Amino acid sequence: MSDPVLIREDGTFLYTLPSVADDIEMGVTHIIRGDDHVTNTGAQIALFNALGAKAPSFGHHNLLTSVTGEGLSKRTGALSISSLREAGIEPMAVASLAVLIGTSGPVVACRNMEELAAHFSPSSSSKSAAKFDPAELRGLSRNLIQETPFEAVEDRLAAMGIVGEKAERFWLAVRGNLETVGEAVDWWRIVTEGIQHPVDLSEEDRDFVRQAMNHLPPEPWDDQTWTAWTSVLKERTGRKGKALFKPLRVALTGLESGPELANLLPLLGREETLARRP
Repeated sequence: MSDPVLIREDGTFLYTLPSVADDIEMGVTHIIRGDDHVTNTGAQIALFNALGAKAPSFGHHNLLTSVTGEGLSKRTGALSISSLREAGIEPMAVASLAVLIGTSGPVVACRNMEELAAHFSPSSSSKSAAKFDPAELRGLSRNLIQETPFEAVEDRLAAMGIVGEKAERFWLAVRGNLETVGEAVDWWRIVTEGIQHPVDLSEEDRDFVRQAMNHLPPEPWDDQTWTAWTSVLKERTGRKGKALFKPLRVALTGLESGPELANLLPLLGREETLARRP
């Protein structure tokens, strides 16, 4: 190890000496950082000793790279917290990936920091670089959202205008189909304001939907209404499977996929459902 440069010719300090001074002043006892700092650890320990202080315990973790093996640079904005926030990624998804990636255990979506701490041990860290895949991060975020109770997102939903007696049932109905919490707004509009896109149905399917509307069960509606309705339609029309479900979904939501209609139907109510007759 060569002698480290601590002070530039113009009198300004490089990283090495100020970081040691700060650690001493703050009483730092443990330092865990990327293994690109291994080369300066010896110099820092020597500085701690020279300044009459006890050196902290040092640990070094593997570095994070892109899927193709390239380094992620903060200078190029390759991966910023602000960009992840703007994309709607859940904070605990970011924390879970940051802590568990590159360890010998699985990367799981932890609901809070206490649960995450219980999954991590420094000894499980791998020496090889860990590859960051954005799809994995989105998957963790999606898993968290799909298990999030209404109480945990109530304030966030309210800020988006999702309020009222239907709000909780609505959240439980749509959360399984969301990539981000913000996407709930799109489904809220479909439920409360009507179809947001033109309905694309063949004339044959339009006739089927019109006929189906004549067999809507009476209210009150619950999560069994959809089953009761479609059972009658199977018997009356002979349709089943995709030929039965898809036209009804498109007529009621304007989309070919989404939350279970058994959960959406009670939110719409009989009058609103009839109003969506094509």
